[in-house]
Amino acid sequence: MLNDAQTLPDDPSVLKNLVATLVSELKSRELLIEKLKHQLAGLRRHRFGSRSESLDQLELTLEEQEIALAAAAPVQQDRAAPTDDKRQPKRRRLPDHLPRNEQVLSPGEVCGQCGGKLKRLGEDVTEELEYTPGRFVVNRIVRPRMACAGCEAFHQAALPSRPIERGRPGPGLLAHILVNKYADHLPLYRQSQIFARERVVIDRSTLADWVGNSAALLEPLADAIGRHVLHGRAIFADDTPVKLQAPGTGKTKIARLWAYARDERPWIGAAPPAAWYRFSTDRKAARPRDHLKTFEGWMHADGYAGFEELYRSGRVREVACMAHVRRKFVDVQQSQGSAIAEEAIRRIAQLYAVEKEVRGKPPDERARIRQTKARPILGELEVWLPAQLTRISGKTPLAGAIRYAITRIKRLRPYLDNGALELDNNTAERAMRSIAVGRKNWLFMGSKGGGKAAAIAYTLIETAKLNGVDPQAWLTNTLARIADHKINRIDELLPWRYALDQA
Repeated sequence: MLNDAQTLPDDPSVLKNLVATLVSELKSRELLIEKLKHQLAGLRRHRFGSRSESLDQLELTLEEQEIALAAAAPVQQDRAAPTDDKRQPKRRRLPDHLPRNEQVLSPGEVCGQCGGKLKRLGEDVTEELEYTPGRFVVNRIVRPRMACAGCEAFHQAALPSRPIERGRPGPGLLAHILVNKYADHLPLYRQSQIFARERVVIDRSTLADWVGNSAALLEPLADAIGRHVLHGRAIFADDTPVKLQAPGTGKTKIARLWAYARDERPWIGAAPPAAWYRFSTDRKAARPRDHLKTFEGWMHADGYAGFEELYRSGRVREVACMAHVRRKFVDVQQSQGSAIAEEAIRRIAQLYAVEKEVRGKPPDERARIRQTKARPILGELEVWLPAQLTRISGKTPLAGAIRYAITRIKRLRPYLDNGALELDNNTAERAMRSIAVGRKNWLFMGSKGGGKAAAIAYTLIETAKLNGVDPQAWLTNTLARIADHKINRIDELLPWRYALDQA
């Protein structure tokens, strides 16, 4: 840069060239500053704040505020005083299924003042919710050895089948360990410490053996869920990175967990919802090609290039994701306050308002409403987006978001004509939420086998949750039966069948 006017050239043509160079340099710096601001805002949200689609941090904040308010409130409150505060929690009746331990506090049979006999008029009952930690029990299976007094033949009852042959854990304990690890994100070493506090010492390595054996026993059931998912008219696909320990290097490498989900509830389909997980050591296109080799139908997915081979085959037809499009505009709007990004978000919100209206309706009606209301909105958005590119620099993050939207919206159009399709891929992204929370606790997969076991466990637990089934109760029941269950009748053990049996 020139420091003062004394160094400026006198020749007008040279001066014009210098000014043009300086203007070009300033524009380049402005673009760089804009990009860096966008990246910094994203990093700050990732490091210090919650993602827009996650309520975890908000729930924690609310929890802390409620605790602080409760601590600051007076201990004695006027129970008779009415309140209009809608935030005040209502006291619910304690569940009837809980066992009751009754304690009678009698004043006696005689009046303490006059000595007269007391008679009963009624009673006041106060219920207090208490907690007793879960306890371990030992099932003693006693099998007498018997001999015939006449022929001296030896007789003894056969040992019933157990989940792990010659193993010590019962089905309930195995289910408890699996749910703790894969649903409640408790690593095995922490479970070992918790058990030790109850004076039950189980080494972490032993727990790991039990988890591996349980996963192997339950694998046919996970495969059955996978077949159920791939029989759907439309599925949702996504993947997420997980760290995999690389033996001998002291480091980890990036592996992947893939999720394929089927959920027909938005269009009142009869098939139960399910999520099927697969583990791979890389993200090559061969992985989803292998996973989906028997699938024919629509697939909601992001713009991962590895899916292109599937689309070219004609067996799998693509439905893009509006949530990914919206997210890019949200990032720009939050980092730069862009009016164009805000307008794009507003227009996309109109499409989601239509989706709220069609949720829970049959496919034909959903398609009819979308044709009438959503098609014009999407058409206007497709015209409006390219027009905005002429108003801004092509190198800005906003321009990148617009170009991405133009490309993806073309692949989203099939949802307008097919009521069995969705506007976004959020079903698969919700299936990844438990993994995203869990990897903050278990940090990395110890081996390829551990990754496969995790995929099996996530398949079973997340599918149970989608069907409103308690994973621990269902797995306890399943682990008690699966060793003796015929493989060609494995579908009888699926979580929605369990729910019907319980009902």
